[in-house]
Amino acid sequence: MLIRQQTEQWEMEHLLSYAAKSSETKGRQVSEDECEVRTCYQRDRDRIIHSKAFRRLKFKTQVFIAPEGDHFRTRLTHTLEVAQIARTIARALRINEDLTEAIALGHDLGHTPFGHAGEQALDEIVEGGFRHNCQSIRVVEKIEGGKGLNLTWEVRDGILHHTGPMKPATLEGQTVKFSDRIAYINHDIDDAIRGNIIRKTDLPWECLQILGDKHSSRINTMVKDIIQNSLGQSDIKMSAEIQGAMDELRDFLFKRVYIGSPAKVEEKKAREMLRSLFYYYINHNEELPGEYQGNDHMMVKVCDYVAGMTDRYAVTQFSKIFIPDGFRIS
Repeated sequence: MLIRQQTEQWEMEHLLSYAAKSSETKGRQVSEDECEVRTCYQRDRDRIIHSKAFRRLKFKTQVFIAPEGDHFRTRLTHTLEVAQIARTIARALRINEDLTEAIALGHDLGHTPFGHAGEQALDEIVEGGFRHNCQSIRVVEKIEGGKGLNLTWEVRDGILHHTGPMKPATLEGQTVKFSDRIAYINHDIDDAIRGNIIRKTDLPWECLQILGDKHSSRINTMVKDIIQNSLGQSDIKMSAEIQGAMDELRDFLFKRVYIGSPAKVEEKKAREMLRSLFYYYINHNEELPGEYQGNDHMMVKVCDYVAGMTDRYAVTQFSKIFIPDGFRIS
């Protein structure tokens, strides 16, 4: 018996009945031979990790645009924190840890440079709008390598529905959806305090009494609550008390950090930069790299290119295009 088959058999015998089993996947867009060692979800995880889109996440903003300190989160470190939280929950619930990890690692592959400021800029100018979760699906289905990564249906469903009103079809996808929110609420508080945007004493005291007054204790409280309320269930869920406290913390972040705070003063410049780049390439599409010269509508191709840029690459391209040589700062 192949190692993959042994793993598939172990899943059938040990995972929760509601868990997604790799041997029962709905499959890939294009059928292919199975690996002798890895399950389909393990292969998906590996394909994501080895992708260029994944590597670019280390130079994409999470919240703080071009932070001067080395300890602020990037889109990559956010992704790794989501994966860690999601895997902890998945293991405790006896659902598919490999599928959970693959979804977590791929959920933000389509995010723009400059975080949600970049997403907002493209959403305002792209016909039909722009959502980073939908762009993540384009990355794994088409853009990466010119033909996508050919991931399983379950991974793509989890990536697409990690945000927004739709619930992922699998418990693993639902776990990532919760883990994404747990991760960014807590690490954005941490970064905002480090950046002197807020003080710890500014945080809603009622929430801290319920969740804990330290970064680690809040994550621990949320994770344990999900495990306790989801164990053996067909849905992933939180208790009303913990969910309410988490949502209140999120609302606090929107009011004090995400909108109008000193952390966001540079966002207008970032949005204008991406708008300028977008319209430039619409009018100079011959300058798009070869992998973006396909048969898609011009607006789609330019959006794919600009959305895939890192922060520093976008700045470099803007400088080359719009700033005279003699005025550039080397």
